[in-house]
Amino acid sequence: MANFKNYRCTICHQTFAPEMPIETCPNCGEKGVLDIEYDYQAIKQHVNHAYFANNHDYSMWRYAPLMSIAPDHIAEMLRIGWTPLVNSRRMREELGLKALYIKDEGLNPSGSTKDRASGVAVLKAMEAGKDTISCSSTGNAASSCACQAAHMGLKAVIFVPKRAPIGKLTQLSIYGATVICVDGDYKDTFQLSRAAINQYHWYNRNAAINPHLVEGKKTVALEIAEQLNFKPTDWVAVSVGDGCTLAGVYKGFYDLYQLGLIAKIPRILGVQSAGCAPFYEAYINHAPLKEAEENTIADSIAVGIPRNPIKALNAINASHGAWITVTDEEILFMMAKLGRLEGIFGEPAGVAALAGIEKAVHTGMINTNETVTFIMTGNGLKDPVNAQKVISPPVLLKADIELLNDYLKEKGVTK
Repeated sequence: MANFKNYRCTICHQTFAPEMPIETCPNCGEKGVLDIEYDYQAIKQHVNHAYFANNHDYSMWRYAPLMSIAPDHIAEMLRIGWTPLVNSRRMREELGLKALYIKDEGLNPSGSTKDRASGVAVLKAMEAGKDTISCSSTGNAASSCACQAAHMGLKAVIFVPKRAPIGKLTQLSIYGATVICVDGDYKDTFQLSRAAINQYHWYNRNAAINPHLVEGKKTVALEIAEQLNFKPTDWVAVSVGDGCTLAGVYKGFYDLYQLGLIAKIPRILGVQSAGCAPFYEAYINHAPLKEAEENTIADSIAVGIPRNPIKALNAINASHGAWITVTDEEILFMMAKLGRLEGIFGEPAGVAALAGIEKAVHTGMINTNETVTFIMTGNGLKDPVNAQKVISPPVLLKADIELLNDYLKEKGVTK
């Protein structure tokens, strides 16, 4: 917290003191999303290569000096982060890339990268003396919020649209959250949650509104850089819904660049589903962001009205990155390919970015002599229904070795 210098509005650019109890800009209203700025000169005095080499807390909390949190309850939190960065061989060869790294965020406590933001939200709720935390979500933010709240003894009230996958709804119930399933889309869900949070004064975990949550999301970029000895790849690809995770990825690399710990900020590839692509459409048409349909199996990125557009758009522009879309069919195909080639089971939104990398390579957007990191944002067990669309059901055989032999020969397992 000592390094937290001020809030800055992304619209009017006015700054506000850290002590001010605000979520958005007092002048610009809800659209005035805030960025958190740090005193990098002060941070440089103790956060350097030696700091990381001697830090044995292998979780996201090793980055606390680069976050807007108080240290009081960190030791009590679940172990979030420091997920594997897999050096891909088979998928890299399949795509024809010089190097491909897979950041497997499905191994976080609730199975997604959203635990990073939720961990920060729970700490900030406790700092504010709140006993209840709330958010709207298509699934992963909801389950991560419920998970982290349960561990720290807070109540969680979660709003989800009626299309939320059964795997994520089951998680919410197991974690003991109060779940409101809204008869509507994500826009309806967000509006109801906002009204309830304002009325009951719950702590707001909605990442597009709460500026502190991007500071949790950015730790995935900090880890990627550190796991690559502070020499990040040419590109980093991430699937995009609200734009908060993308904004966090850029912010993490930006922080390290300001501290002189990396020589460059990677180009960021923002990947959207073709069935819900407001960022991509604005990019292609050189037009303002417009509401889009939410027509995709990738529920975690099915956000028709992104609530954090400025940070996400700035991240792509500042990193000289690009936007791309993939179809549901391409996502499903990549789910099966990732599992078959790398032994990693990703949910649709989790593998959308990898499908985007494949398309970007084929179109020449990404050159085959470049290096790429793919952030796999969520575990496939969260959405087993869609996974079943790309697999063959197991064969049912009688307990007869001859029948087994015939079947194995037919499948090419034996000769």
